[in-house]
Amino acid sequence: MIIGSGLAGGKAAATLQEEGFPGPVVLISREPGVPFGRPPLSKTYLRSEEDLDAWYVRPAGWYADHDVELRHGAAVVAVDPAAHTVTLDSGEELGYQKVLIATGGRNRRLRLPGADLPGVHYLRTVAECDAIKREAVPGRRAVVVGMGFIGCEAAASLTQLGVQVTAAFPGRAPLERVLGGQIGALIGDIHRANGVELLPGDQVASFEGTERLEAVVTGSGRRIGCDFAVAGVGIEPDFPAVAVERENGILADEFCRASAPDIYVAGDVANQLHPLFGRVRVEHYNNAEKQGAAAARSMLGSTAPYDYLYTFWSDQYEHKIEYVGHVTKWDEFVVRGSPEEGRLIGFYLVDGVVRAAAGLDRGGDPELDLDSEMAACARLVSVRARPAPAVLADDRTDLWSLSQR
Repeated sequence: MIIGSGLAGGKAAATLQEEGFPGPVVLISREPGVPFGRPPLSKTYLRSEEDLDAWYVRPAGWYADHDVELRHGAAVVAVDPAAHTVTLDSGEELGYQKVLIATGGRNRRLRLPGADLPGVHYLRTVAECDAIKREAVPGRRAVVVGMGFIGCEAAASLTQLGVQVTAAFPGRAPLERVLGGQIGALIGDIHRANGVELLPGDQVASFEGTERLEAVVTGSGRRIGCDFAVAGVGIEPDFPAVAVERENGILADEFCRASAPDIYVAGDVANQLHPLFGRVRVEHYNNAEKQGAAAARSMLGSTAPYDYLYTFWSDQYEHKIEYVGHVTKWDEFVVRGSPEEGRLIGFYLVDGVVRAAAGLDRGGDPELDLDSEMAACARLVSVRARPAPAVLADDRTDLWSLSQR
């Protein structure tokens, strides 16, 4: 049984059947439709440049043909590890041999005056994206709350659709918490150059309107007239009641196993013990895809640890951010390239060890373009390289050579 039909759940179902599981798989989901990847919801689908077919884990007809039962519109409210049963919100009880919890997350909601007004939107599901698309008419005004990845990508897409965007967020620069101040400042410059008004350090205090949203008021007292708002303030792990160890999600070992027998975890809800990075919960597409498959293999008896070297990307306007590794705090940041031209790689070092790297318009998906600089950065992270910062910063030094020293 798989609880949750997002990317991780869908990939797990496909992997189970493709690697020889002989029995039926039941995939339970609150959302309609088949499992798919969410990245276009803040980018190309939001801008009506593509539909979601290319992002389906498998075509709609594949599931019935491969003995995977999709149960839509149902939510699991409890998992009983001792009885090996799950209870649905309808009261129905189902038995399982092994269960994967891949329920992802739910949007953090703003608990502010007026936050329930029509015109205040969140972005995670297709329905939420479709609601924003209906609002995004050229010439209208929008306030984006938060400038993490969802906020940044939504601000870029809305601007490209002809919407006038103002963005309010804590901190000094977009994505500062993840990428640091130097790259964050460059991303801020990109948004300003495309017409977005940024309000760093000025958080939203309230929403105003009679029948629907008319204005946003910030903590500094500024009142911003607008037609709608999009809040991108993060997600919270979302999972049913279950007697397993939890902390910022469901705790899983290196084999995607929870603390109770025959329960596995994957995707945004999993706080996994990673062989390289320690305990990590990651909310990106690449991880959900690969961890869903790894969890399925563990359910089939694999003893290979899930040691994926995390990667993610973000497209904003014509610019691309690539990231490899994982770090939340670092004591040294080394730049290779040209900040003036906005093309660089930033290296995040902890005690001299390269723990992560981010490329801005430097090119090369580390998984698809194996000769790229970002692939070399991934190698540096995986071998825990300790290059001298001056050598690391020198564009004349081949990055691949540093990973072999």
